[in-house]
Amino acid sequence: MRDAVIVEAVRTPVGKGKPNGSLAQVHPVELLSHTLRTLVERTGIDPALIDPALIDDVIGGTVTQVGEQAVNITRQAVLSAGFPESVPATTVDRQCGSSQQAVHFAAQGVLSGAYDMVVACGVESMGRVPMGSAVLPGTDPFGPGVAGRYPEGLVPQGISAELIAAKWSMTRDQLDDFAVSSHHRAAAAWDAGLFDAQVAPLAGASRDECVRPGSTAEVLGGLKPAFYDPGYAERFPQIEWNITAGNSSPINDGASAVLITSSETAARLGLRPLARLHSFAVTGSDPLLMLTGVIPATEKVLRRASLSLDDIDLFEVNEAFSSVVLAWQQETGADLAKVNVHGGAIAIGHPLGASGTRLTTTLVHAMRDRGARYGLQTMCEAGGLANAMIIESV
Repeated sequence: MRDAVIVEAVRTPVGKGKPNGSLAQVHPVELLSHTLRTLVERTGIDPALIDPALIDDVIGGTVTQVGEQAVNITRQAVLSAGFPESVPATTVDRQCGSSQQAVHFAAQGVLSGAYDMVVACGVESMGRVPMGSAVLPGTDPFGPGVAGRYPEGLVPQGISAELIAAKWSMTRDQLDDFAVSSHHRAAAAWDAGLFDAQVAPLAGASRDECVRPGSTAEVLGGLKPAFYDPGYAERFPQIEWNITAGNSSPINDGASAVLITSSETAARLGLRPLARLHSFAVTGSDPLLMLTGVIPATEKVLRRASLSLDDIDLFEVNEAFSSVVLAWQQETGADLAKVNVHGGAIAIGHPLGASGTRLTTTLVHAMRDRGARYGLQTMCEAGGLANAMIIESV
């Protein structure tokens, strides 16, 4: 029976998605191509055996596919990386879960026998290609059918995060305390050298730029609500306006990639698997709350894996907002001590299309460092979607 294993996982440092960010001068194609080159180099075996021509496909995730991220950016990155022209590539969009979906597709291709070796990756340069810029002025990306189904209108993610905080009765202190923990965990991981093996320095940047080791609840408590709107306040009187820039993920630039093959192919090429891709799930959820799909996705992937929550040693739950992870924790009962143990997107950053494989990279390395057997990764996504997967140490 075929399996699918990760044999290498790398990422760039995550930069601020602003003109003065550490990666702001790097074209997004070059962000991804640097990661692809590093991925192959770090396999650590004879280049003659791991000729990139052996790669059957490169599947990349990018959310804002316009401007410098248009025209199948993954293909351009493959060419820029110096891979043979015969290596194909495609770019997928499942919003924030785009590169996690790339991992699902890649692993499913290996399991089916369609691929022997494939790269799943992702990139987003939010400083150069701003979020939302794919929607042209004056256009409607939803259409009349969606408008008819949701006559009061859907809402931006920040409002969804507020609705989640209200529904699960979260206080501002709870949200800020979680965010502070994310920064402290990420800072501790950097100081302990736990990110060194996974990060590919670029353009003088060697560390994640948004991690704030000195973050405190007192400092975050002074921030104003980020998404207050009088119209939404009237529509949703239950909102207490506790979501701020401090308990939300920032805007970022970055890229990440994982190399996936079968155990048989890995053995033939002398590659040491880091983890086996065990089970997958994807689900839809209420597009108004939008970000709660991680709850049913977690239930679904555990059921498919015939595992319980107690079997999972480490979790990676994307920190789009503190409220997302805390609602997931309340519903699942997971131990927060096992969740995002090296910090999450609130501290490390959330470069949209790159975040899925960034979480995978962080998870497989954390599992190796801690001797964990099972890890579960899940991500909320715009439109009311979520991906979840379980990986197993080998």
